[in-house]
Amino acid sequence: MATLRETIEEHGPITDAEADWLAMLVADWQIIADLSFADLVMWRQDGDGFVAVAQCRPSTGPTVHLDDVVGSAAPGGRVAHLSRALEEGGIVASREPRWDETYAVREDALPVVMDGRPIAVVTREVSQAVSRSSSRLELNYKGAADDLLRMVTRGEFPLRSSATGPRRGAPRVGDGVLRLDAVGHVTYASPNALSCFHRLGVHGSLMNKSLPRVTSELLEDQGVVDETLAMVVAGRAAWRTDLEANGACLSLRAIPVTERGTRVGAVLLCRDVSDLRRRERELVTKDATIREIHHRVKNNLQTVAALLRLQSRRVEAPEAKEALAEAMRRVATIALVHETLSGTLDELVNFDELVSRSIRMAADVASPDTQVRIINSGEFGLIPAQYASSLALVITELVTNAVEHGFDGRERGTITVDAQRDGHALHVTIADDGVGLAGEPTGLGSQIVRTLVQNELSGSIDWTRAEVGSVVDVRVRVEEKASDPRL
Repeated sequence: MATLRETIEEHGPITDAEADWLAMLVADWQIIADLSFADLVMWRQDGDGFVAVAQCRPSTGPTVHLDDVVGSAAPGGRVAHLSRALEEGGIVASREPRWDETYAVREDALPVVMDGRPIAVVTREVSQAVSRSSSRLELNYKGAADDLLRMVTRGEFPLRSSATGPRRGAPRVGDGVLRLDAVGHVTYASPNALSCFHRLGVHGSLMNKSLPRVTSELLEDQGVVDETLAMVVAGRAAWRTDLEANGACLSLRAIPVTERGTRVGAVLLCRDVSDLRRRERELVTKDATIREIHHRVKNNLQTVAALLRLQSRRVEAPEAKEALAEAMRRVATIALVHETLSGTLDELVNFDELVSRSIRMAADVASPDTQVRIINSGEFGLIPAQYASSLALVITELVTNAVEHGFDGRERGTITVDAQRDGHALHVTIADDGVGLAGEPTGLGSQIVRTLVQNELSGSIDWTRAEVGSVVDVRVRVEEKASDPRL
């Protein structure tokens, strides 16, 4: 799908500044379409004619264009109307409705101005097939839309001061609309907007009331308040913020209305997001609980490792000491995974960082008298938590086995761990320059590795003897498991 700039450049050159300005307008013109109950189409000159480069359908009324018009040229009968908008520099209403198949369409055209010069034309097209009564709501919506469209013709909309990220967007026209004057008094509040503020504890009409004062009365018992709230409820800043009181939460977005640089009012959109915020808090609490569980599991595993270490000091049989040391190392590896999970919100583990710590620890414990150089190549990437412990144990066991049996009696050796990731498929190769394999290993460590690879990781493992040393190939899949539909 072509971007707005790519669509425009198919029909003529455009500067970076112009492309950014038109992109900002397109990002915000859904509000104008909804307030107007009309389709919006953006046109750029292409030689002696015009071509449509963007369009927007209203969510508050029927659309004029059932099919996309982007990329189509304006019919010859409409070119004069579009050219007139560029020449006059204001909103130009069509002298009479045009007919599209079986219904009439009334069209307004206006220039999109940036830095004092027109760079495009926008048409506002309303179907006459559905008659609308001139209710108070409709008159105020269209009045607000006209205010914003006149700002477009003066190069004052979109607003350069509009915040990005979470302080922009969220509420839509259908959620609730208020119109404010220059000092923040309410000149109109839609029924949905009144319902939103009633949930906060505001009773009665908001007409002619100071919205900043109404808001401050709601928050007088609260401590710290978001500093952007006062700017938004007064209509002074083109931002978005939340207003919480009496167990309810509103998302508010202000759009200042200016006239030649002077603020004369504002359009305020509001939406009741109480349930959404409650669910977000529940998720945050759940995430914190999960991290705490991982932290406690890590602490418990470290306690188990410490108990094993104390027990190993009380036994004298070499085999018992060795068995306890191996158990201690495996417990420590699992504890390392839970330590990593306790520090993240995601159920994904940065396995490259984890495995470098675990294999270094395994090599040092397995043979403290041998200098082992470990080379890591490739990337494991992010591994789902349900595979992290099993995979970490597999890698640690294989590295430990290479150090203990491949470098026995040697002063130094090298182990290479290569990871190649292709989507959910992971191929790990562990090679050493030791004495090589006499045959496929059959010890407890190799049995643990086979069980984990085949049963837990749904993969395969192969040991081979190389010209120098040995090579182990591990192939597994690490895709997210589907959640239980009953949860």
